[in-house]
Amino acid sequence: MLAPDDLPLAGVVVLDFSQFLAGPVAALRLADLGARVIKVERPVTGEIGRTLAFGGRWLDGDTLSFHAMNRNKEAVVADLKDPVDLARVVDLVARADVLIQNFRPGVMERIGLDYEAVRRINPALVYASASGYGADGPWAARPGQDLLAQSVSALPWVSAADGRPVPVGLAVADHLMSCHIAAGVTALLVRKMRTGEGGLVETSLLEGMLDLQFELLTTRLNDPTLTPQRGPHSAHGYLGAPYGLYPTADGHLAIAMAPVDRLGDLVGCPELAQMRDPASWWSDRARIERLLAAALGRRTTDAWLETLDAADVWCAPVLTLEQLLEHPGFAAIEMTQQVERPPRVAGEQGVSLTTTRSPIRIDGEVLTSRRAAPRLGEQGHLGHGADPLAHPRADAVGARPVDADG
Repeated sequence: MLAPDDLPLAGVVVLDFSQFLAGPVAALRLADLGARVIKVERPVTGEIGRTLAFGGRWLDGDTLSFHAMNRNKEAVVADLKDPVDLARVVDLVARADVLIQNFRPGVMERIGLDYEAVRRINPALVYASASGYGADGPWAARPGQDLLAQSVSALPWVSAADGRPVPVGLAVADHLMSCHIAAGVTALLVRKMRTGEGGLVETSLLEGMLDLQFELLTTRLNDPTLTPQRGPHSAHGYLGAPYGLYPTADGHLAIAMAPVDRLGDLVGCPELAQMRDPASWWSDRARIERLLAAALGRRTTDAWLETLDAADVWCAPVLTLEQLLEHPGFAAIEMTQQVERPPRVAGEQGVSLTTTRSPIRIDGEVLTSRRAAPRLGEQGHLGHGADPLAHPRADAVGARPVDADG
């Protein structure tokens, strides 16, 4: 395991003013790379992510989803409408390297913490601003939320089934935007090393959704006559058969690129074996998929994997979540870690949580940290004299939290 000082962003101080998912996860990505991330939240309630419970699950006063998004951070509270608190926030901004915010356009301007104002305080600051649909245009003031961004980007129609739009069942827009924010911040930190100047990085949920569809959009923009088509088992609107998911006798099988005629020989379907013209794999996709599904339905997933793997066909089982967690492939990649939140007071029991780690490896090492998400105001109230930068980064185990109100 790499020592904290050996991590790429060691010594970088990030102020995380963001909420929900995209901003906090962007800050989390920087924390996992070694940055010191300090959440700045409102007193009493904190950021709304503390109460947005995935599956209605909570632990130690916060939602499990908040724990997952905000591990490896510190937390202070400040009332940005209070002049005393705001002055302490400004002092913190003057000493930080990065600020991340994802309020609606205009909010930071009213507070006096917009980029132009902050640049006068700290010209070397890297300022990351994330929004739903950008700062301008007819959608700028609309709520920036994952499902809404998926919807206006037309993504649900890419996954359409039976003539109805189907959204991705995860916060894909938020997660992608978190990656773009983290990448932009890291790029500006590199420039800062070269020039000494900070800068502004901006992105939005919508831009991330459009970038995700760059293949589809490029195809459509250059050939307006072409529209995405899905067969009964297709996994992509612009790829021919057999690309898709198919039922087997006991589950489902994914097949990527493979010659249809060769598949026909392997699965024992003479009609498919005769389809040697690649053009027909697009034009006759629906019929090919139905024939292939009928053939694959006669044997189990494992039986087909044995046959198709031996023939070097690109395929994989479609695992359920339970099957994934029990699979040795999941254990081999070491994607989980245990994080610990210290007790509120000496003598009480702390809490531990199993969650995922950073997907990045540095110098052959996985990036892990035992530091759980902070309690609200764990490093104090800025308006009451707390100064997290006056002290070394608090340890994950054994640190005593400060009450959010004092």
